[in-house]
Amino acid sequence: MKKVYEHLITAIEEGSIADQLGLVVGDTLLRINGQKIEDIFDYQYLVADEVIQLLIRHSDGTEEEIEFEKDEDMDLGITFGSSLMDEYRSCHNKCIFCFIDQMPEGMRETLYFKDDDTRLSFLQGNYVTLTNLKDEDLDRIIRYKLAPINISVQATEPDLRRQMLNNRFAGDILEKIKKLADAQIPMNGQVVLCKGYNDKEHLDRTISDLSQFLPYMESLSVVPIGVTKFRDGLTKIDPFNRDEAREVLDQIHSWQRKLKEQYGNRFVHASDEWFLLAELPLPDEEYYEGYGQIENGVGMLRSFISEFEACLKEIKGDNRTREVSIATAKLAYPMICYFAEELEKKFPNLKVYVYCIKNYFFGETITVTGLMTAGDIIKQVKDQALGEELLLPENVLKADEPIFLDDMTLSEFQKTLQVPVNIVQSNGQDFIEKVIGDKYE
Repeated sequence: MKKVYEHLITAIEEGSIADQLGLVVGDTLLRINGQKIEDIFDYQYLVADEVIQLLIRHSDGTEEEIEFEKDEDMDLGITFGSSLMDEYRSCHNKCIFCFIDQMPEGMRETLYFKDDDTRLSFLQGNYVTLTNLKDEDLDRIIRYKLAPINISVQATEPDLRRQMLNNRFAGDILEKIKKLADAQIPMNGQVVLCKGYNDKEHLDRTISDLSQFLPYMESLSVVPIGVTKFRDGLTKIDPFNRDEAREVLDQIHSWQRKLKEQYGNRFVHASDEWFLLAELPLPDEEYYEGYGQIENGVGMLRSFISEFEACLKEIKGDNRTREVSIATAKLAYPMICYFAEELEKKFPNLKVYVYCIKNYFFGETITVTGLMTAGDIIKQVKDQALGEELLLPENVLKADEPIFLDDMTLSEFQKTLQVPVNIVQSNGQDFIEKVIGDKYE
């Protein structure tokens, strides 16, 4: 299908350059300085000039060239229908570890979309495989200095990566990473570890290969595969047990010691789930070297604990009477229990009920809060003491809409349980404020 380089204007900022030029909602941007605009990166690059010529098609079909001068890098104040100004690129792989392939039918449609768009890696932090990139796409990344690029590596051995991604074009990952590193584009890597596939000596090979691209390959995270109960017809992969998780941590820590001595940083990091699986305590803050991969689950629990403890020192306890409940998942449960106990010590008349929600929807091997469903929470807390409010972590809801993974709205959830629900943001201060029912400076 032929690509159309036309971009409908959906909003104009009042008082902006576009507003002063007389552009209105419904106009279509066709060219900037005679150049086609593929996406938001072309647009931002072209409008950074001081002399601009726009080719606009108005809603009545007439076209107009508008030329003007402006300060360098000054925004035009235009909003388009898509923040990317292009369709999202979907994934063409059939990865053996893909979580979306392990989801049941009947959930909201957007949950089944597999993106593999390098532009979203830059904008939103998504991890991408680079398998759908042409040479000109890599050249655009380098020309526009899009960074950091988060790469879903899995393995650097060509045949193994082809097997794991089920894509015969997936074996050239090191060539692409080298091209980005040569252009000094910052990157982060990720390995979803699958037992019997890319673990053990294969993980050694991946860490060794990627560490050669320091400092531009800034970090590598290793996360365990999430195995749901919906794997019928998919590659058989068993989850890691406690002893195996400890072996993985020993392997990673051995590499960290070597790379710390050689490069001055640990480079490769284990996600929090490994410590839970291994039944080992979390490392201290220094271990995470600035939390470079916190959004990938590396150090998220330690960061939350540190924030909580710092905020707890600042507040004075009192005799307020309050009763609240918290629903959380297995991964965070010990941490939330610790928080509740510390707050109850400072506020003697505070009572916090903490409930560990088992994930029956996806299977009990899934232990993160972001995959809790409304149905599982309701079933497991409906006959329990809930107090004045039930507190839930913000990641149980869709980012831009109050709806759970299983399509129940927050208002429907509250009506079912007959209790007010308060959403807790992912930081220690908000947690304390929501539990004690008060803000503090």
